[in-house]
Amino acid sequence: MHLHYRGQEAEVESGVPAARLLEVFDFEGRRPVAFRVNGQLLDLHSPLLEGGEVEPIFPEDPEALEVLRHTAAHVLAQAVKELFPEARLGIGPATEEGFYYDFDYQRPFTEEDLAAIEKRMKEIVKRRLPLKREELPRQEAERFFASRGETYKVELLKEIPEERVSIYRQGDFVDLCRGPHLPHTGMVKAFKLLSVAGAYWRGDERNPQLQRIYGTAFFDQEALKEYLKRLEEAKRRDHRRLGRELELFSIEEEVGPGLILWHPRGAIVRKEIEDFWREEHLRRGYQLVFTPHIALRDLWKMSGHLDFYAENMFAPMEIDERAYQLKPMNCPFHILIYKSRKRSYREFPIRYCELGTVYRYERSGVLHGLMRVRGFTQDDAHIFCREDQLEEEIFRVLDLVVYFLTVFGFEEYQIYLSTRPEKYVGSEEVWEKAEGALRAALEKKGLPYEIDPGEGVFYGPKIDLKIRDVLGRFWQCSTIQVDFNIPERFDISYMGPDNRPHRPIMIHRALLGSLERFFGVLIEHYAGAFPLWLAPVQVAVLTVADRHEPFARKVCDLLQAAGIRVEPDFRGERLGYKIREAQVKKVPYMVIVGDREVEEERLTVRTRTGENLSFSPEEFLRKLREEIQSKKI
Repeated sequence: MHLHYRGQEAEVESGVPAARLLEVFDFEGRRPVAFRVNGQLLDLHSPLLEGGEVEPIFPEDPEALEVLRHTAAHVLAQAVKELFPEARLGIGPATEEGFYYDFDYQRPFTEEDLAAIEKRMKEIVKRRLPLKREELPRQEAERFFASRGETYKVELLKEIPEERVSIYRQGDFVDLCRGPHLPHTGMVKAFKLLSVAGAYWRGDERNPQLQRIYGTAFFDQEALKEYLKRLEEAKRRDHRRLGRELELFSIEEEVGPGLILWHPRGAIVRKEIEDFWREEHLRRGYQLVFTPHIALRDLWKMSGHLDFYAENMFAPMEIDERAYQLKPMNCPFHILIYKSRKRSYREFPIRYCELGTVYRYERSGVLHGLMRVRGFTQDDAHIFCREDQLEEEIFRVLDLVVYFLTVFGFEEYQIYLSTRPEKYVGSEEVWEKAEGALRAALEKKGLPYEIDPGEGVFYGPKIDLKIRDVLGRFWQCSTIQVDFNIPERFDISYMGPDNRPHRPIMIHRALLGSLERFFGVLIEHYAGAFPLWLAPVQVAVLTVADRHEPFARKVCDLLQAAGIRVEPDFRGERLGYKIREAQVKKVPYMVIVGDREVEEERLTVRTRTGENLSFSPEEFLRKLREEIQSKKI
């Protein structure tokens, strides 16, 4: 079997462990922790089954973290089994942020348990146990895990189609696993257990609920320390905590999980976002529409959603002996508005936009504050255009996306072009046209992108933009989808210059995604300290004593008449207490009114960052107007 690496060539026998590569190639004194051979990630114990290009994975490479964290998950599982032998093993993968392992145990794990487990993990690391890979016939593996009472492993084995499976041993601990892993446990040095939470076996609430222990691991303590620091900052910015403290929104048991109640302060932020959204769309040639929250279920059959999206739709309801459906999408309604009369090629492009609330079934285990909900409002739009207009329309949408994200303070994003999935409608030729139009628009705009193969929606390919927040996390918000297929299903057309009917192309797009998720991202990005134009309360007016109230009221009246959101605080509390309270509420400006301010008819203005400024009332109003109009971040 022939292998090559940076000009070096070697012949090795098929089936030998990948560790053989350490002997046949010169890695210039560096020791890889794993290899990629012909695109397949292998640890040192994995067999070499085919020749080709060898790529060493060193500790500083991003892929090495996956190997490290996968091994850390096994160290965690071994520690739990040594301390709590009755615990049964679920699964334990590496994740983007660390690793976890699921356990079935008779009682909840406590904080004290986590501390004991982490201590035992450190002992296992000190033992430097080799991780040895073995292959067994599947039925033999079933008998082995059944003899140990590992019923979840047996269930997994019964679904594996291969006749032989791999297991990994480290000391007395054995786990069903494909790998890859580090050579020995001693390489797992910088790790931390973070939390424990409930998780349904295989994500299905009909299955038993297991306990999921989360952790993270790095190759050095400094990287771990930096990660934990970022984790603390993320907790400080958690939108669920800030939403409660700043009285922005709530999720109440009496209403149901995944359904949001917008409180007055949160509703003001949402109104500002919506007003800006509508004004900008009308200015750019979009037409505003409104559509109902339910429709006859047959509509979703016609659109194809029942064939491809049924598991994300709520159960139908019966009205007048007919089945109705809570809408999961707005697009079929926009198509019917288009279809309500004959269309001419001269009308194109036709751009419909709607802030439309949709309802999608999400399993309770994945619901997360505003980020994953069951009812949300999409900033939706659908563009109907001719084929010769397609590239330009995509270009315009990309322009609008970038503008919106910049206004809200997001300068960095990743762009993905998602191509045809396994299950799709329409011909390959149509899909190639759609993918080509998206690619051409991205290149014309000069935007770097990556291909995300097979991640398009069933009716067409798409561009996804993931925005980067202040903590370096990426969030999926904006999407642009080209659709040659749904217009076909609804048989929509327009009259061309040749007086013949032609099929329009449809672009589905959302700039912010869902208002709920985007609001959650905004809360965490700004840690609740919104820029002035979005702030629920823009100015707090604070009196030093009762005698200052008349002038303070004049200031409030002046600002309120100009549309500034003002909160007066004329209580008999100490000024320091009032200032601290306004700062906790993250009010951008605090106007302090005392003897000098009344006498000079000037305002002492304190910013939420602690800076003190002085203005006449008119000067301050002018400053506020300029800052709001510029949407300064």
